Amino acid sequence: MAIVVNKPLPEFEANATGGLKVSNTSHLGQILVLYFYPKDNTPGCTTEAMQFRDKYKDFVKAGAAVFGVSRDNMKSHDKFKQALELPFELIADTEEKLCHMFGVVKNKIMYGKKVKGIERSTFLIAPNGILVGEWRGIKVAGHVDEVLKAVKGLKKEAA
Repeated sequence: MAIVVNKPLPEFEANATGGLKVSNTSHLGQILVLYFYPKDNTPGCTTEAMQFRDKYKDFVKAGAAVFGVSRDNMKSHDKFKQALELPFELIADTEEKLCHMFGVVKNKIMYGKKVKGIERSTFLIAPNGILVGEWRGIKVAGHVDEVLKAVKGLKKEAA
């Protein structure tokens, strides 16, 4: 079941660092930001995680929970989270269930070989569980500010 903007998220459950379980209903009443990234400890992903980290208080103030999602396992996520002092949790989607649900698995060319990889993407879910925004195939520069602006706009609508 794929996701569609302006529709509720399909049912899912995923494990995150800190022993958290995240599901389509776990954050009802709160704005949810899910950002998908290719791999822990790679340059673009590290920069993106640090930008979400640096704006994290602003996201919380605007009523949002932030989760990073990749195919890395929990051990890799724990190290990545600790190394960057990330204040938010990371979802280990080792079986690619969320990646496929959100349609972020893409064929990429790496070093001349076709590989399946994660397309850097972010999704914004309203407090009622409806997907209200998506950014696909994004560039890291300026992206976190754009997402924060959308979160603040959503908070105003809900107020």
